[in-house]
Amino acid sequence: MSEKIISAENLTKKFKNLVALDAINFEVEKGNLTAIIGPDGAGKTTLMRLIAGLMIPTSGNLKVLDKNVLGNEQAIQEKISYLPQKFGLYEDLSIEENMTLYADLHGVEKNLRQKRFSHLLEMTGLTPFTKRLAGKLSGGMKQKLGLACTLVRSPEILLLDEPTVGVDPLSRRELWEIVKQLVAEENLSVVVNTAYMDEAELCEKVFVMNHGKILKFGTPAEIKAVAENRCYRIKTPPNMPTRILQSILMDDKENVIDSVPEGNFVRFIGAANLDEKFFSKKLNLSVEKISERLEDGFMILLHDDEKNKNPAVANLKKLSLDDKYFLSAEIDIEVKNLLKKFGEFTAVDKTSFEVHKGEVFGLLGPNGAGKTTTFRMLCGLLPLTDGFLSVTGVNLRTARTEARANIGYVAQKFSLYGNLTVEENLNFFGGAYGLSGKILSNRIAEVLQEFHLNGHENDTAGDLPGGYKQRLSMAAALLHQPKILFLDEPTSGIDPLARRDFWRQITDLSVKGTTIIITTHFMEEAEYCDRMMIQDHGKLLTIGTPQEIRKNFGGENSTMNEIFIKIVENSRGGEK
Repeated sequence: MSEKIISAENLTKKFKNLVALDAINFEVEKGNLTAIIGPDGAGKTTLMRLIAGLMIPTSGNLKVLDKNVLGNEQAIQEKISYLPQKFGLYEDLSIEENMTLYADLHGVEKNLRQKRFSHLLEMTGLTPFTKRLAGKLSGGMKQKLGLACTLVRSPEILLLDEPTVGVDPLSRRELWEIVKQLVAEENLSVVVNTAYMDEAELCEKVFVMNHGKILKFGTPAEIKAVAENRCYRIKTPPNMPTRILQSILMDDKENVIDSVPEGNFVRFIGAANLDEKFFSKKLNLSVEKISERLEDGFMILLHDDEKNKNPAVANLKKLSLDDKYFLSAEIDIEVKNLLKKFGEFTAVDKTSFEVHKGEVFGLLGPNGAGKTTTFRMLCGLLPLTDGFLSVTGVNLRTARTEARANIGYVAQKFSLYGNLTVEENLNFFGGAYGLSGKILSNRIAEVLQEFHLNGHENDTAGDLPGGYKQRLSMAAALLHQPKILFLDEPTSGIDPLARRDFWRQITDLSVKGTTIIITTHFMEEAEYCDRMMIQDHGKLLTIGTPQEIRKNFGGENSTMNEIFIKIVENSRGGEK
């Protein structure tokens, strides 16, 4: 019989009037990798903090390592390690100094450190960089260092709260190889909160949570089985962006639970009573049944739990197969031999490309590839070292202020004023964009409705869940109705439900003529782009439609994640 290392009976946590966890019951077995998945506000992080002894339950019982958490917080914390979403690295200290500091804090004996440090540094691939300052590391390397610091002592339980948010697919794969190695070598029990369904599939058991409740707890196969015989795909008609067909399907709430672009196809989940021939007849397109994935089961569980709770996305253009969706010939962004140097370091190395009006254009690459630097130059936030760059016909070398008037920008990290309310932020940014009076009040009313922020006007922005912060950032960026919208990893850390709504709004904006430039680490989101470019070490590796890139580097059945990793590894000479 397996040993239970965590168990809960009617575990409840309330914050004033908010029920974060609602009388949940569960058990976690020793030596297992266990995933927690669910949308923003599901209670995932609250559960993590309760297990770590950082919060006290409102009622119910929670046992960790056979001890009641209440009254034994310190004893439990000495046997577990917890990597929170915002891990505190000291950026002015080196890798080695950060690890030493955390070893001191955890009371790790000095004679045990050398062997432990060497093992962790080798496992994370950080051995050659021990003297490098943490502030000079890429996002993926910082996450590896955070994990190493968390593991300077050998715990019995490792808690990981979204450890791969904002990390590229290569670094994500490496982090998971490290975690699996630790489980095998040290019989470590790991509980991970993740927004990536492919990561949840790597675990033995999965919790699906929503609104403080556990909707299902089982193996990945058991979660998948929820979607059995309900998954289909339709081939996209020629000359139509796949996201258009995806949006048409997504808008049919009666017959479709979920839909996502996938290569030349749109993958979708049908309603429980859907006639298999319904969409073949309705759209006059061929529909084929396909096998289910964990994400399909997850989306059905959420859909069934959210029935009648979520409003429809407002003010969206009704899309049709009869409309013509051709890429505009008008060029909104022109880049020629773009060069950016920081001292002797070349961040972007003579890149050239064009972006058309109404196009959704993806900038992809691993951490440290130069995409964020490229992105900031396009926005007029960084001066270029050399080359030519124009935005809506305005040369950014000579008229950056004029060019920025046509731009909306959503930063990688929430960059609005956390101490102001939703409405105060919108008033402030509307004024900064030159809006006032009736025009400003009308635009605020429109974006509040469009981004489901009605009823939250007086909420403090810094206290909003991640998905709501992203909606507020989008609303603020679009107040002045810019011609071009720049989105820097806008869906990092938000759940699949929020990402679906986000992309439906992006499709609507592009159909109405807004040009979208986006960076993302969710490779499946690259499928929504008309075209994308992949960079590494400042150089452009490839550019084209998702279909062209899939044809050149993978095949019809390859995932965009697999293709991305292949392209980057090929450019690096096959290094892992």
